[in-house]
Amino acid sequence: MSNFFLKSEVILTLSLLVCTFIIHRFIIWSALKLSKKVSRSELRKQYLNRYTGYVLWSICAISIILVWGNATEGFWVALGSTFAVVGVALFANWSILSNITASFILYFTFPYKIGDRIRIHDKDLPVTAVISDIKGFYTLLVTDEGEIITYPNNLLLQKGVSILQEKKESIFDTPDEDVDRTI
Repeated sequence: MSNFFLKSEVILTLSLLVCTFIIHRFIIWSALKLSKKVSRSELRKQYLNRYTGYVLWSICAISIILVWGNATEGFWVALGSTFAVVGVALFANWSILSNITASFILYFTFPYKIGDRIRIHDKDLPVTAVISDIKGFYTLLVTDEGEIITYPNNLLLQKGVSILQEKKESIFDTPDEDVDRTI
């Protein structure tokens, strides 16, 4: 009878590995098609591939542990504690996971991309620069003076950002008597 359980555990493990591989390839293929539509850089596609791989293969490893494990009470406590810490970190303003999540949001939904000239509307430190790269945790910005700024991705989601296109500055930078800004 124990030989039957061992056989089913091996089959389940192999099935999990194959399914995870197929799902990972499908997500990469789908993201590649979408990124061609919205013209994203090759480097950003690599980030997407890496981070989805981490998540999917971690879930696969946890599933395999559950398939082969006999005493799962301690495992469930450890897993629940881990997810509680990850959940708190995910919603924390300055956490690493917040920046990774922001990177995914920037990749799929935001209208600016590498090479765009942007203005970040921050009352303490306004920034006008060109986006040179968007990484997993931060965005690299290059100012007109050649200064390289690393700007956290989660702050790009929180601050107002203007795409300047051909203009040197934003309409908010220079006062103009003809423009009514009370609306």
